[in-house]
Amino acid sequence: MNNETTCFHCGDTCQEKVIQLEEKSFCCYGCKTVYELFSENDLSSYYDLQDAPGAIPTEIKGKYDFLSEQNIIDKLIEFNDETTQIVTLYIPHIHCSSCIWILENLHKLKPEITASQVNFGKKTVRITYNATTFSLKKVVLLLSQIGYEPYISLEDYSAGQNKVNRTLIYKLGIAGFAFGNVMFLSFPEYFQVSGFWIEQYKPVFRWLMFVFSLPVVFYAAQDYFISAFKGLRAKLLNIDVPIALGILVLFVRSSTEIMFDFGSGFFDSLTGLVFFLLLGKFFQQKTYSFLSFERDYKSYFPIAVTKIENGIETPIQVYDIEKGDRLVIRNEELIPVDGILLNGNAQIDYSFVTGESETVQKQSGDKLFAGGKQTSGVIEMEAIKSVEQSYLTQLWSNAVFDKNKEEGFTTLTNTISKHFTITVLSIAFIATTFWLFYNPSKAMNVFTAVLIIACPCAIALAAPFTFGNLLRIFGKLKFYVKNASVLEQLSSINTIIFDKTGTITSNQKSTASYDGEALSTVETTLLKNTLRSSNHPLSRTLYSILAEHNIVTLDHFEEHLGKGMTASYHDTNIKVGAAKFVGHTEESGVLNTTVHISTNDSYKGKYTFYNSYRKGLSKLFNNLKKTYDLAILSGDNEGERENLKKLLPAKTKLIFNQKPGDKLEYIKYHQNEGAKVLMIGDGLNDAGALAQSDVGIALSENVNVFSPACDAILDASKFNQLDRYIKASKSAIKIIKWSFVLSFIYNTIGLYFAITGQLAPVIAAILMPLSSISIVVFTTICTSFLGRKLR
Repeated sequence: MNNETTCFHCGDTCQEKVIQLEEKSFCCYGCKTVYELFSENDLSSYYDLQDAPGAIPTEIKGKYDFLSEQNIIDKLIEFNDETTQIVTLYIPHIHCSSCIWILENLHKLKPEITASQVNFGKKTVRITYNATTFSLKKVVLLLSQIGYEPYISLEDYSAGQNKVNRTLIYKLGIAGFAFGNVMFLSFPEYFQVSGFWIEQYKPVFRWLMFVFSLPVVFYAAQDYFISAFKGLRAKLLNIDVPIALGILVLFVRSSTEIMFDFGSGFFDSLTGLVFFLLLGKFFQQKTYSFLSFERDYKSYFPIAVTKIENGIETPIQVYDIEKGDRLVIRNEELIPVDGILLNGNAQIDYSFVTGESETVQKQSGDKLFAGGKQTSGVIEMEAIKSVEQSYLTQLWSNAVFDKNKEEGFTTLTNTISKHFTITVLSIAFIATTFWLFYNPSKAMNVFTAVLIIACPCAIALAAPFTFGNLLRIFGKLKFYVKNASVLEQLSSINTIIFDKTGTITSNQKSTASYDGEALSTVETTLLKNTLRSSNHPLSRTLYSILAEHNIVTLDHFEEHLGKGMTASYHDTNIKVGAAKFVGHTEESGVLNTTVHISTNDSYKGKYTFYNSYRKGLSKLFNNLKKTYDLAILSGDNEGERENLKKLLPAKTKLIFNQKPGDKLEYIKYHQNEGAKVLMIGDGLNDAGALAQSDVGIALSENVNVFSPACDAILDASKFNQLDRYIKASKSAIKIIKWSFVLSFIYNTIGLYFAITGQLAPVIAAILMPLSSISIVVFTTICTSFLGRKLR
């Protein structure tokens, strides 16, 4: 009886004894304990997602004592700031939706865990927990207790992040070895050898071929069976169903012929089929890895922070930062690398990392982590890591900041694959039924060949390879796009909205004149350092215009969105911004952009700016106006209206005096009317509008105000090529559609030869990965051609 009873938790057979609880059977006390733990915390629905989804908990007494050593903890965790720690652990046992569900509900087991996020493809879980009441050791023990023991490699300084998975290589090697030997053993059958061969060795060779096929079917091809089984259990027909069915039919048919001496079977076709399938998968995996490498951190951070060298401040790209570099981090700017605070009033907001918006105060000498945002003026820090070693490289794709974007072509690809699979299965069964009556000897060959030749793998590859290659090309051309879904959205936009200051105007070429009381040396120094702390385009412009002054650490700094800044140093207070903000009444009729200044509540004067528009602005707008509705939303007054009317095409909407909230509401209104909106801005004031739009592009000049609110970053030098980037995204959609057409033509031709019995399964297995390769080559050539046109 014990041998017939399976464990309710893990599904293994209860060999020695059966432990009963609530009319459920368990193979050991470990599985029983996990079940009780889930039940007590209202997590029993874990078992509703899949029968017996768990794993047997392992004995862990004393195994993880090394996780009490602080130097080891520091190597493993990604983020550690007083109360919050974040670690990513590799969990080999992750295999189904139940695993994802329970691992993303760890907070119900332990309230000290604030968040947990699973990456199913990499089999990792990213866990955020309260370090004051919980520890890394307790996290690992909890995971082990519920059957998800992590793999920890101290050699990599991180849990499983650099672990190389060679399973596919092993399977490919076994399949190749078996295929070669089976082909060798099949030669006598191929050449119709008679005589002594017939009487003595033919049965031996046939059984040897059977033995060689066993590891191929039950090990090398197991992923296809597992995927097909899970899909069918979930009532889904995925692309592995016809492949698994074809392999199973070949194996059963061949085994039957060997056992009953009906013939030699199709072991050569079977092993060759699996080998070429795995070879195609290996090729895809290597290509994906290449694309991923090409789109690493360099794609996310085009223009970086300011570096201080020999007392001179110069902007450098983030991925050029080296250990020991001294960096300036301004207000609302993200810390790009881990470092040590040297001076300044550090109020760090780590919400990009932890999701908690409460700021943390740091003192000189404290460690600062990549991903924190400085919220109180300017600070100086020394880098202790390069950017590729820091946590910031993962932030842009953090699920915390994902928007509910439509996955148009992803859904289309999956839908096509599903209907394609149903069609292929129908054709296979109909064709096989026909051949069973007409020529039974060909029936199984036809059935298998149809299933293999018509696999929709090529269709599934079209979108990711097209978008992946285009993302890489865009990155090289200084247009840094977050992910493929952004390209899909970009191809469907019909309305483009621009910010004015710092977006269509060039900060580096603008000039300003001062009108008012002369500022004292102390006031000028305070003004210079206040501007130094801000990332607003006008602040950066004025900062570059003013003469050099001593760098001091402000006692107080605060930036008010859409209004201005306040700061203090010793006994002097300053306000910089709009006239009303500093307590001054603006003169009527003044339409130029101005920045007003008051110190110690006494009005001093104003700087009047004369804008210089970006090169190619008029040509860009004229090109875009042919296809899109255009608008400019500006927080400035209407002083530049007449100039813009001369530069821009007719009917371009010009809307001034817009606060950050006004811009957001304007976009939301047009979206409700059916518009697909692209917003292009440059600074903190545009963050809400960038987030609300279907696609938000942040324009970057010489500082990087990195924000997950944006979907892409465009280098300011490439602003006049914006229309070409949008056109290229539309061309990418056409490439995908042409890929679908080519795949359809290929499958139609292949099905003809398969149905008519002219295509052996092994030939189909060779042609199937070739079709995938042809799609990859087609999309790569086409997107590369697009890239050359963009240069």
